[in-house]
Amino acid sequence: MAAGALSAVVLAGTAVGWATESSFDDGFGRSDAIGDGPRSLGGDMNILLIGLDSRKDLNGNDLPKQVLDKLHAGDGQEGGYNANTLILVHIPADMKKITAVSIPRDDYVKVSGIPGYTSVKIKEAYGLKKAIVQDQLAAQGVTDPKQLEFAGREAGRASVVNAVRDLTGVPIDRFAEVSLAGFYHLSEALGGVEVCLKNPVQDLEYSGANFPAGRQRLNPEQSLAFVRQRHGLENGDLDRTHRQQAFLTSVALDLRKSGTFTDIGKLTALMDVAHRDVVLSQGWNVTDFLRTLGTARSPLVEFRTLPILRYDVVNGQDVNIVDPAAIRREVKAAFSAEPATPLPTPSGTVDIANAGAESGAAATLSTFLTSRGYTKGTVGNNTTLTPTSMIYHAPGAESDAEALALTLGLPLAESASVTPGHLKVVLGTDFTTPTELAANSEPQTPTSAAPDVGKPVDTTIAGDSIPCVN
Repeated sequence: MAAGALSAVVLAGTAVGWATESSFDDGFGRSDAIGDGPRSLGGDMNILLIGLDSRKDLNGNDLPKQVLDKLHAGDGQEGGYNANTLILVHIPADMKKITAVSIPRDDYVKVSGIPGYTSVKIKEAYGLKKAIVQDQLAAQGVTDPKQLEFAGREAGRASVVNAVRDLTGVPIDRFAEVSLAGFYHLSEALGGVEVCLKNPVQDLEYSGANFPAGRQRLNPEQSLAFVRQRHGLENGDLDRTHRQQAFLTSVALDLRKSGTFTDIGKLTALMDVAHRDVVLSQGWNVTDFLRTLGTARSPLVEFRTLPILRYDVVNGQDVNIVDPAAIRREVKAAFSAEPATPLPTPSGTVDIANAGAESGAAATLSTFLTSRGYTKGTVGNNTTLTPTSMIYHAPGAESDAEALALTLGLPLAESASVTPGHLKVVLGTDFTTPTELAANSEPQTPTSAAPDVGKPVDTTIAGDSIPCVN
């Protein structure tokens, strides 16, 4: 449910009409959840689009029953505050190519700051943190429902921003959040959305989807069923991810060719959707941003889905097992428009300290690295725990550290206490052993093929190129 009207405009770059509306910026809910994390350099921008599968409005109130009925979304108690849609959009300074990376909602990732959890499905990072913070505030005597809802959501937003930042290894400069009703309202404002299906589908019990194969225009209720369906699809959630990408492409094309931005009625309806259903990060001047994007003519847009190693069951839940180091390399390559860099030639002595990872992780990692050409250094445990893993290097030794960082997918820092010729790896509570460094160097026969996340989809926001999906 990625950021409704706003996300489509972000990808389309067609919002010159909105930029003329002086009241547009003032109507959004705002959030400070990004905090003081790292930012992109050189004029690039990374935007996280968050779609909540919540049956609540922005104030935490249940959606009206007549709306829930149209959404085919139960009685309002389902869904919780899962971030069921996460799309990271990279807009380079030259705006020649926009890259949108979808993060499957069941990716099992390391987290920090959520008491009782070290790893969760990435979609859960929002709701779990929200519930914990609200419980803490209630225990302190806070009783105002709106205050509890706002504080909980702010904590949830920060939690999922941090989880995505840690998984992908790139800065997040802005974010937009929308709840379940946003997709419905967007389709309603546009008079429906055109899609294309490879095969007929039927899922009356869960999403309400019931569509023939081929190209068709869906009404608002059908549009929501289209982007929500996962039961009955060959690749389940991954096919739903591809549908969300197709939906955004279709919306962007529709906005560009339908004269929406010269139609005051449609423009007003879209602005109402954005203000009603979207929360933006604080400090984001959308008017200036959209005016700048509007100068790009038919930008190339590439949709990608992050890779999954395999499906598994953890604590009774179906999860996607992923390789964070490989994901960081793929995202870096996708956002820099350069081919993925092969693993570097090992160089240097590596000292390893366990400061919060699972027991034995330092010794295991040292064995991994030594078997692949690094020199074994000191191995031990730190007395102080740290939430963030890090590679430390001596002054002037950054190139060797960068090679190891590419292998492990960890950030770097300079330290005068590191002996020249050595690198020091500190394993925090967030550490996950990269798959490429598997303990057994013998080739393994996988129990099943890696899930097919599909090839990257290139499209331009022009013409009539609506992707056909499962």
